Amino acid sequence: MVSIESENLAYMKHLTLILFLTLIGSFTLNAANQFTFSPKLKKAYEAAISIRFDEATTLLAEVKSEEPNNMMAYYVENYVDILKVYINEDYEEFKRLEPNKDKRLKKLKTGDENSPYYLYTQAEIRLQWAVARAKFDEYSKAMFEVRRAFIMLEKNEKIFPDFVANKKSLGILHSIVGAVPPNYKFLVKMGGLSGTIEQGRGEIKEVLRYADNNPSFIFKNETIIMYAFTILHIGNEGKGAWNIINSSSLDASKNPLICFAQASIAQHTGNNDKAIQILENRPKGKAYHDFHYLDYMLGLSKLYKQDDDAGYYLNKYVMNFKGRNYIKECYHRIAWFELLKGNEQGFKKNMTRIISRGHASIEGDKSALKAAESGKTPNTTLLKARLLFDGGYYKKAQSVLESKTAASFSDKAEQLEFLYRKGRIYQALKKHDQAISSYNTTIEKGSQLGYYFACRAALEAGTINEELAKYDAARTYYNKCLDLSPDEYKNGLHAKAKAGLNRIKKK
Repeated sequence: MVSIESENLAYMKHLTLILFLTLIGSFTLNAANQFTFSPKLKKAYEAAISIRFDEATTLLAEVKSEEPNNMMAYYVENYVDILKVYINEDYEEFKRLEPNKDKRLKKLKTGDENSPYYLYTQAEIRLQWAVARAKFDEYSKAMFEVRRAFIMLEKNEKIFPDFVANKKSLGILHSIVGAVPPNYKFLVKMGGLSGTIEQGRGEIKEVLRYADNNPSFIFKNETIIMYAFTILHIGNEGKGAWNIINSSSLDASKNPLICFAQASIAQHTGNNDKAIQILENRPKGKAYHDFHYLDYMLGLSKLYKQDDDAGYYLNKYVMNFKGRNYIKECYHRIAWFELLKGNEQGFKKNMTRIISRGHASIEGDKSALKAAESGKTPNTTLLKARLLFDGGYYKKAQSVLESKTAASFSDKAEQLEFLYRKGRIYQALKKHDQAISSYNTTIEKGSQLGYYFACRAALEAGTINEELAKYDAARTYYNKCLDLSPDEYKNGLHAKAKAGLNRIKKK
């Protein structure tokens, strides 16, 4: 039972970013007396979510002194801790700050029980610490926190059905629960959780409609981000997610978290030039807490574009970040950068660093470690096409491969990757027939091999058919994906195939 729960929660870990983004804003201006969003507290909150932690801490101390009965101060204070943990990924810091959770919950329990914020703030703090626990693989404890929060939010919804903040948090929880693959549904039911993707999206849309009609609604921007991430990662609607985030009034130049969110969605939707622009113009200075991951994101985007300064930003990340995730993956990308420059020694040196540095708890780091242990050097033609594709430069990627055939490569893995890459490019260019043909050949030739290409080809063929409303064909491909068991990315690919089957089960 424990191992099944851990596997399910590992899948849900990919969704914690979405949950994290639901917790960036949670107030109205008309709270009850003991839950007051005063002008100074508003400034503290805005400083906290802009990761100006020193400023936020100073303001919160003043609020506690001047407004000793304002329970919201303890809620905003939790943002400072949780954002530090999320950004720094420092386990010792996490353990040092963790006891603050119970102290703040104890304080909040002394607040006005007739306020809609009484249960809400307690639930939100539990959700925030659930996200933090997931960072450090404490899945059982994270699930316990989510369950307690879910119960509180459901109860609060019954007592205060018009309380908009509640709908925001329940909307994302219902969406996440709805995205859990069918064969793991019993786990969320055992945890007392329920909900569907449609239910969650409806609730979030309701919040957005309210925000449109109430300009002073304090967390409109955060709800926009949350909705964009939801339809991107759960609904598989990249274009829609980008349109939402790009047409909004979000200002990444004043808030590193907004910068992170906008650039992340840009990277995932083939808008790499926009991602570079956002990241290059991010807010900087001593007022802001270090957010080194933004350097990694910028280095990655520049690597996709194959800019000469990609290596500078990638190296800056591994030199400065002291956390646990994306270190091995970043060294892998630095190795690729050196290889594309023709520096084979630089490639080998950075591949060696993968083995001794960082952790291997997320798929990207695990994949980097496996590549380092294999001792293989990737084909530069295929690597160049892959990176251009990942950046959304589809025609450039096509031009790299157009003079090649599978026979151009002597290695079986490279032949298979060539077929797969051709399929991905055709798919991105909306040449569906050619894409399906390439995917079918990839599946035929790669199903008995351990590489992930055939499994991913089946998943993408399912996605194409789902988009074309050919649901029987989509089901066939999604099930084919589940039949295959590659050495890499199995859990992630299977989770997406199950989510696809879940989306079309009534069609």
